[in-house]
Amino acid sequence: MSLLKLNSFLLLFVFISFWASAQTKAELEKKKKQLLNDISYTNKLLKENEEKTKNSFTELNLIKKKINDRQELIYTISSEIKYIDKQIQKNNDIILSLKNDLTKLKQDYAHMIYYAYRNKSFYSRIMFVFAAKDFNQAYKRMKYLQQYAEFRKKQAESIIKTQETISKKIEELDQKKQEQVSLKESNEQEKKQLGSEQEQQQVIISKLQNQENELKEQLKKKQKDADALQKAIEEIIRKEIEAAQKAAQKAGNTNSVNKGGFPLTPEAQKLSNTFAANKGKLPWPVAEGVITGVFGTHEHAVLKGIMVDNNGIDISTKKGTQVRSVFEGEVSSVIIIPGAGKCVMIRHGEYLSVYSYLSEVFVKKGDKVSTKQILGIPATEENASKSEVHLEIWKATTKLNPEYWIYK
Repeated sequence: MSLLKLNSFLLLFVFISFWASAQTKAELEKKKKQLLNDISYTNKLLKENEEKTKNSFTELNLIKKKINDRQELIYTISSEIKYIDKQIQKNNDIILSLKNDLTKLKQDYAHMIYYAYRNKSFYSRIMFVFAAKDFNQAYKRMKYLQQYAEFRKKQAESIIKTQETISKKIEELDQKKQEQVSLKESNEQEKKQLGSEQEQQQVIISKLQNQENELKEQLKKKQKDADALQKAIEEIIRKEIEAAQKAAQKAGNTNSVNKGGFPLTPEAQKLSNTFAANKGKLPWPVAEGVITGVFGTHEHAVLKGIMVDNNGIDISTKKGTQVRSVFEGEVSSVIIIPGAGKCVMIRHGEYLSVYSYLSEVFVKKGDKVSTKQILGIPATEENASKSEVHLEIWKATTKLNPEYWIYK
């Protein structure tokens, strides 16, 4: 491979490496920005809680959320530092390789200049052509002299281009080093902040542990409300599936009947497929909010050894925030569950989204809704500084983790 081709290949490698690392860096910066926004919003809710109600359990949930976000932020910044370390090493390798290329180019160019100096006279070049055996050889010698002159020109251009690339890579290297220092300082600040928040969390937990009996009663009531909501949802789903399957069988549409699921028309199947294709990209049911209650079974934040079941996620948001549909579909049911407020169920083909803890509802059974259409207003406990929305996503009779479905 000629030195010119090698140099071109190296420059292409530089571009591809930069493009790939830029993609990764953009993803990390996007994640970091989202985490900082979540922490900022959580701080806003904490401030409102402090000013209005001073509810310790609300404060604990919000601080717990902030700690989780802070830990993820520290991990994200650490990942960014690692990527920059790799970029610095890569730049160092590229600069070294380019310098080696430059040395070789200069040596080759010096040899060409020396040869040209020795044969610089017009007479020497003419004699070289006229000394040919025949016209064909003379023509080839003349072309050789032209190509040689062109090659000298390209070598000179290649030297200048390589020097410029080295200067640019050194400048980039200095910027990366400065960015690395800045990120390390930022990470240390986040770690200090995390330590402070963990101490604050422990103080609140100690305070709440003195209210163990009261917390157990609250948990018992909340779990009873959650169980009532789940039973109501399961019963509605069961009846809807049963009715839909009977209607499909009566109409002779046996191909549309899914075992244990909803019979789907071609339109419903298309909607179901589109909903599934948007996993991880669905809009949040509120314009602003943070997840303070996660899906699944986990230990209670204060009561040691006591497990809590959550069939969906709980999103803390400002009072009066509007609740909206995460996807287009049809209102399957609107019910009232004591302790869980009003509840809206929306069918998206085979999937359902469930919104509970609502005080007001603006839709009714059978309504067609669009993505982000307003469904209602979340309920707010007396003297509370925030509202909470409970979101569940089901595929027929199977509960799914909504956090995997909404946009991050």
